[in-house]
Amino acid sequence: MKARILFWTVVAIAVAGIVPLLAQQPAYDFSDLAPDEAAAVFAGGCFWCMEPPYDAIDGVVATISGYTGGHVENPTYRQVSRGGSGHYEAVIVVYRPAEVSYRELLDVYWVNIDPLDAGGQFCDRGSSYRSAIFYRTPEQRRVAEESRRRLEESGRLRGEIVTEILPAGEFYVAEEYHQDYYIKNPLRYRTYRSGCGRDARLEYLWGADAPH
Repeated sequence: MKARILFWTVVAIAVAGIVPLLAQQPAYDFSDLAPDEAAAVFAGGCFWCMEPPYDAIDGVVATISGYTGGHVENPTYRQVSRGGSGHYEAVIVVYRPAEVSYRELLDVYWVNIDPLDAGGQFCDRGSSYRSAIFYRTPEQRRVAEESRRRLEESGRLRGEIVTEILPAGEFYVAEEYHQDYYIKNPLRYRTYRSGCGRDARLEYLWGADAPH
């Protein structure tokens, strides 16, 4: 009897681990934003690492990890990570424009990515880890293009800036275990971030402006 109970316990744990990978994900409803809120969408490699810099900013209401830019509806993490869905790992940054501007969010974005890498970000390779700015309004597009042009003309980076500026489409919210991962699993997060070489590369690119 004990062996049978143990068997079904192991099965239940295994299923619990598999289900989040297979469950289809809902599209984010931007109409839920409050009248004083706006949303920005940024892809910068692993979405775990893109939440913390924005969560620390006054005027940012929430960050939401998910998938955008692809051709598969309601994709799972497994589909996206295999590279067959066309999606980017990305974050929605919900913010109050009266407290923090879109331009300021872009300033934070650049120093948290490697704009020279067309094949992914840091140790994460493949199309789902590419960097991109997804604009939701003509004004966001104008500000994003101006921001990229300013960086290009500064000569600060030695190489071509390959981060794209693309129109935003459907954004599918990632599985719950991905949300606030750095808070839920701080040790694993720090180990991953360090092992992936993210901080070392950002310091090389941005010097004192790199996140710490």
